[in-house]
Amino acid sequence: METTKRCYRVDRRQISFVKFILEAYDNMAVMSTLDPRQAVVQVTIAPGCEAMVDGIMASLAGDVTVVPVDRAGSDGEKDEKCT
Repeated sequence: METTKRCYRVDRRQISFVKFILEAYDNMAVMSTLDPRQAVVQVTIAPGCEAMVDGIMASLAGDVTVVPVDRAGSDGEKDEKCT
């Protein structure tokens, strides 16, 4: 089984908070910042945990800016980091 990667634009001031919440659920997901200026983060999700992460991100969206994004490279191809 492979991990799933999803990208989100998060309120820059809340990146640490979102990371703390996601990683509080042991072995479910890991978040890393792809672009700190644009506040784009990548969430790497353990197999079988996609629905739970979707629920957490939707819940967080009620309090902070959390917008799913599709990262595209300069050549129009999808970014390998977020597929």
